[in-house]
Amino acid sequence: MSTAGMIEISEDECLKLLRAFEFGRIAFRVGDVLEVFPINYHADGRDVTFRTAPGTKLAGVLLADDVVFEIDHIGEREAWSVVAHGRARRLDSGKELEEAEQLPIRSLVPSVKREFVRIEISRVSGRRFHRGRQPDPAAEPLVDSTD
Repeated sequence: MSTAGMIEISEDECLKLLRAFEFGRIAFRVGDVLEVFPINYHADGRDVTFRTAPGTKLAGVLLADDVVFEIDHIGEREAWSVVAHGRARRLDSGKELEEAEQLPIRSLVPSVKREFVRIEISRVSGRRFHRGRQPDPAAEPLVDSTD
């Protein structure tokens, strides 16, 4: 679907874009508080894995019913955004933790992060935007709401 410079990205392409990058944001609500955190991650199939330390991010993401994960890119001619929804769970089995330790997840700031969390994606969507010159407002007709 396309609407005035915006094109929907297919689910397959959304998942491919998630696999191609390593930095995004998670958002979740706990009670009345909405939280957003940047994370480094690894995506595989419909799973996004990240590592963290004990604290607000870990506690909140595990308490939340729905976690939103988002990545985007803004270039000269094109911008896009991918948004995934799912449930998060802490990895705790020996095999899962061993496999997670091998993932190429690099923290932006050197720190000890021993906890691994996996977001199991239930739905994903994306949009691609074609960028260009901004229209001249004077060339746009004004809409008269009394018509």
